[in-house]
Amino acid sequence: MPMNSVNTNVSALVALQNLNKTNSDLAITQSRINTGLRVANAKDNGAIWAIAQNQRATSQSLDAVKESLQRGQSTVDVALAAGESISDLLLQMKAKALAASDTTLDSNSRTALDEDFKSLRDQIQKAVDNAEFNGANMVKASGTTVEALANADGTAHITVQAQDLSLGSTAMGGGTGITATAAISTLTMASDMIAVVNAAIISVSTALSKLGTGSKSLGAHLDFVGKLQDSLDTGVGNLVDADLAKESARLQALQTKQQLGVQALSIANQSTSPLMSLFR
Repeated sequence: MPMNSVNTNVSALVALQNLNKTNSDLAITQSRINTGLRVANAKDNGAIWAIAQNQRATSQSLDAVKESLQRGQSTVDVALAAGESISDLLLQMKAKALAASDTTLDSNSRTALDEDFKSLRDQIQKAVDNAEFNGANMVKASGTTVEALANADGTAHITVQAQDLSLGSTAMGGGTGITATAAISTLTMASDMIAVVNAAIISVSTALSKLGTGSKSLGAHLDFVGKLQDSLDTGVGNLVDADLAKESARLQALQTKQQLGVQALSIANQSTSPLMSLFR
């Protein structure tokens, strides 16, 4: 049989426990709505929070990978632009050399062609010297080889080799194979220069092919890293994000339950009032 006591109100204690539990659940739900997170810290769910943090670290590291790839791609693209200009200059130089090999030219015409040839030759070196991005030049002698980050651990790289397009002694030994003093001032020099320029055109075309392949590789990997990062962010969201529609419905239910709990506690606190009538 329940004991009637003014010292211990069991009904009120039970009602208070239920109200406290409702208030606690309500605080959790409000926190989820405020932050948008079901797991906001390690206290909410230690295992899930740790997994999410590891994935966040990987995702943020991929930002550095993307920056490295973009920087490498820009460096290669600048080198490509310079290489294409050099290729165009070589085509013009071949035309000048071929024109100068005509045995019927007078000295004035040959001199004019030689001056044009030298101007084009010097522009090659200017293009090489100015093909620099962020302090890196891939087409000068002993140019910079691009090594872009390829993963979040920094253990893999995408390498694009530097291509020497500067004025050099031989195409096989580096450079275009056209010397810094190349000229077509005589018939013999003009005839010999045709073969030299042809070799330079082939050498530069091969170098541009390698640079183009490298730029394409960097771009493709940049796209992949972007998609990988999106997948990681989605995965983290699946682990820690709150279902706001569900939490909204739960909030309304808990607010109603809280009001009922307050009323229940008020009723329980009045349950000892009838005992006073026993002493009248």
